[in-house]
Amino acid sequence: MLYDHSMLWPALSPFAERRQVILYDQRGRGASSAPTDPSAASIEDDALDVAAIRRALGIRKWDVLGHSWGGGIAMLASAGDITCVRRLILVDSVGPTSDWMAPLRAAVLDRLQGAERERVARVGDAMLSQPDPALHSEYSRAVYPAWFADAEMASRFTPPSATSETGAAVLARLRREGYDWRPRLRAFSSETLVLHGEVDPLPLTVSSDISYILPNARRLVVPSSGHMPFWEAPERFFASVESFLS
Repeated sequence: MLYDHSMLWPALSPFAERRQVILYDQRGRGASSAPTDPSAASIEDDALDVAAIRRALGIRKWDVLGHSWGGGIAMLASAGDITCVRRLILVDSVGPTSDWMAPLRAAVLDRLQGAERERVARVGDAMLSQPDPALHSEYSRAVYPAWFADAEMASRFTPPSATSETGAAVLARLRREGYDWRPRLRAFSSETLVLHGEVDPLPLTVSSDISYILPNARRLVVPSSGHMPFWEAPERFFASVESFLS
């Protein structure tokens, strides 16, 4: 929600061996220009941009993949562009409602220790409901070690300090107001693969909730993986997605 496309490239580069891979920067992130009023930005805007990109590139039908908050954007985008999405892949996606937020925070705090835990603990929910780009960037960096099943692997990755006024506004609104996308998602009938890392602090029940709401979804739990299966379990991840798309 805060970063540009480089967070998923070259992580997803193996797909490019067989497929055209399109990555982009969301409005107000990376090299994409911000809206006139970033404070009014919403995740619905992000979702509408996905279909706009498809039309601008002259693509009639494509497959869509979204990770984490990107999974939420991918679900909303696909539900609003039903006839043009062949298949949908959701990787450790946020859920169809905002009920996952409190359990995720508790799981993150349980997983971290010492100074790492303190960095997360000192940023409260009320603070995250404010559109402060620096705060949201700091919180994202503080939480990062908890996403991994393998602590040694977590030590190799430090996300950049990415401050986006637009991204912070979207995140703050979602945390402040909550959301329920279920009425919109039930109409999406294309085949969907719901992947979720076995030890992701984002609860496994989230993937069950998604699979229940989307009428043509199949769920796959990736063993020994956290929130980033393309890094922690690449062979299983890429084989599963390729099999599904083929």
